[in-house]
Amino acid sequence: MDFAIKVGTPEKQRGACVVVGIFESRKMTDSAKILDKATQGYIKNILASGDMDGKANSSLLLHNVPDTLFKRVLLIGLGKEPEFKEKTFLAAITATLSALQKTAVADATLFLSDFPVKDRADAWKISQIVISGMSHQYRFDQLKSKPENDQPSLRKLILCINNRTELAGCEEAMQQGLAIANGMSLAKNLGNLAPNICTPTYLAKQAKDMAKTHKLKASVLEEKDMEKLGMGSLLAVAQGSEQAAKLIVLEYQGAGKKDSPIVLVGKGVTFDTGGISLKPAAEMDEMKFDMSGAASVLGTLHAVADMKLPINVVGIIPATENMPSGKATKPGDVVTSMSGQTIEILNTDAEGRLILCDALTYAERYHPKLVIDIATLTGACVIALGNSTTGLMSNDDKLAQELLSAGELAGDRAWQLPLWDEYQDLLKSNFADIANIGGRAAGTITAACFLSRFTKKYRWAHLDIAGTAWKSGKDKGSTGRPVPLLTQFLITQAKATS
Repeated sequence: MDFAIKVGTPEKQRGACVVVGIFESRKMTDSAKILDKATQGYIKNILASGDMDGKANSSLLLHNVPDTLFKRVLLIGLGKEPEFKEKTFLAAITATLSALQKTAVADATLFLSDFPVKDRADAWKISQIVISGMSHQYRFDQLKSKPENDQPSLRKLILCINNRTELAGCEEAMQQGLAIANGMSLAKNLGNLAPNICTPTYLAKQAKDMAKTHKLKASVLEEKDMEKLGMGSLLAVAQGSEQAAKLIVLEYQGAGKKDSPIVLVGKGVTFDTGGISLKPAAEMDEMKFDMSGAASVLGTLHAVADMKLPINVVGIIPATENMPSGKATKPGDVVTSMSGQTIEILNTDAEGRLILCDALTYAERYHPKLVIDIATLTGACVIALGNSTTGLMSNDDKLAQELLSAGELAGDRAWQLPLWDEYQDLLKSNFADIANIGGRAAGTITAACFLSRFTKKYRWAHLDIAGTAWKSGKDKGSTGRPVPLLTQFLITQAKATS
């Protein structure tokens, strides 16, 4: 989909369709009033007839409205004006896109003054509309013999603003929205691929291809390289699979060589059976999404490179399968991590933390400004926060707050859970330095406590995306989260240091 920004009012524009908002009790927004005046009260008469009352997410498509240069006028219900906030704005945009999709409209014009979101400028609204528009048109049908024939005819959205002095900022916001949306699409595509296709080797190839396109530095460590580094924890997870593990590293340099990078570490378990601690068969197919942390790192780097942010970012992806076999790690095995700490593996289905801990130790060599790991780590996070909110834990409260703020701004929210020393006792082992699980109680927190043992040399945050990385049921598929949160965080970091 294409996007354009214009300065103007509805009576002077032309196109296939114009979208104007109506609040409850049939109250017209400013653009609707202007259009109504130009059409001799046509919209007012429609509202008086009772066909549109302005209820949230309702819509009414009008054809051949007199005295307008648009072929159609789409009225969108915005609900109660005092309750119109970010959530209702996003819902209104989704309702608009859904209504347009049911028509043969090729282009549509929206007036941002019709969507008054408190404390949100037009630039924010533009970025969100671009992301919503691209997401609405996203399809994953490349594995079907006959792709679905439901591609919408809508090809262009024209976003109109009132103030010409804001044009440059709005153009920048549009480009940022496009970069985030494209990064999300990449993450979705990788997540949605079948696990017999998206293997660790496939992920490594995608990273190398992306490096060539965006002039990044890519390197891939093979199992023999990991053995030399002492990554016994990561390799323990991989040893039950026929697929070779990979440690994928992508480096983006948008600032000077002396500037310390921000390191993103993404869990890349391309399929998780649970290993010897085998998962139930029901919904095990969704364990192809267990590499969503890796996908989000690649998607975020794609967005950062598109925007050419003046910042240094390193992506580290430990990629492997977790399979049961005669060679697989057993409950009770003790392995030695790259850090030298020994780990008693009480449950082989707690494998994400085992591959992440070695990757987090590996991150030390980049002398990072900070490190963020992203992982579909615990089912306990889904129980605690559901499917709307990402779990966040950190050894640095300032970093945690910056990530929370980025999530609020991006509409990709997280919630901070405690990381207190009291929880560390749950990971005690009689036979090793640390156990890889701490029992059912506080499972999300003890998983982060495990990772914190390997992050003492830098500022670190952990994002548990087990509940937000994909959807189940009839809408099954990757969400592309938390690419918006991560990208917004990096945009803010780049502005702070430029």
